[in-house]
Amino acid sequence: MGGAGSSTDEVAGERRQLLNIGYRLLGSLTDAEDAVQEAYTRWYALPRARRDEIVSPGAWLTTVTGRVCLDVLGSARARRERYIGSWLPDPLPDRTEWDRDGGADPADLMVLDESVTTAFLVVLESMTPAERVAVVLHDVFRYPFAEIADVLGRTPAACKQLAASGRRRLREERAPVTAAGRDEVVRQVKKAWETRNIAALVDLLDPAAVLTADGGGVTSAVFRPVEGGARIAAYMAAVADRAPGLELLERSVSGTPGLVARSGGTVLTVASFEIADGRVTRMWVVRNPEKLRPWLSGA
Repeated sequence: MGGAGSSTDEVAGERRQLLNIGYRLLGSLTDAEDAVQEAYTRWYALPRARRDEIVSPGAWLTTVTGRVCLDVLGSARARRERYIGSWLPDPLPDRTEWDRDGGADPADLMVLDESVTTAFLVVLESMTPAERVAVVLHDVFRYPFAEIADVLGRTPAACKQLAASGRRRLREERAPVTAAGRDEVVRQVKKAWETRNIAALVDLLDPAAVLTADGGGVTSAVFRPVEGGARIAAYMAAVADRAPGLELLERSVSGTPGLVARSGGTVLTVASFEIADGRVTRMWVVRNPEKLRPWLSGA
């Protein structure tokens, strides 16, 4: 994992890869940055002679970052049980709309692809920590199982089995997604939501659709998932009625078409969607302001 050499530039150059790994493993930008910082802290705490002995600093840093993330994942389930309402991964803006005044150095480092979509990260949440590490490192970043074994402290064969079980979860829990036409579906949802057109919303939502909201107990959000297209449509219309002057904007959310709601120039809500056969099957709404820090107030 990583290239040989231990020059300062080479070591610093690993940060992009480490941050992308950390975010996919943890679903939290802040936690990912903390994990990467911890890895670098441990690196520079090594005696210079020891650092010079390490053939691949990138491999060392990735192993340490992976282990730190594994520890965080191990305690995450307990923390999530104390979390108020549903927990969702941090939604990421397009790098051109990142709030750089908020310490947004990651704007130019994060790679936005299918492995950062809300749909993908939500399924990763259902895996065991070891499964998640194996799937992310092998299937997303193409690390061999022999190297993943160093992170997990297991044999390569065991890591291969963990990845296989993780993939089964992905197949079982992810609905078939139709990429074509997603922009238009989101655009129609925006229009119907703005006009409180419940009939149009119902038509755009799958009858078995599920809406999950994350307010973190900091701001208002429904605590439990809303199930059924008709119920979701009524809920969305009620939200619009309670927020006169709310502005809806079409934006890229973690690399896929989504909606951003703002009021008075401040981003209050970021919504992402899973769409199949021209209808919304899942809707994830993040309102926790702690998770919206990267978003420009004037996005």
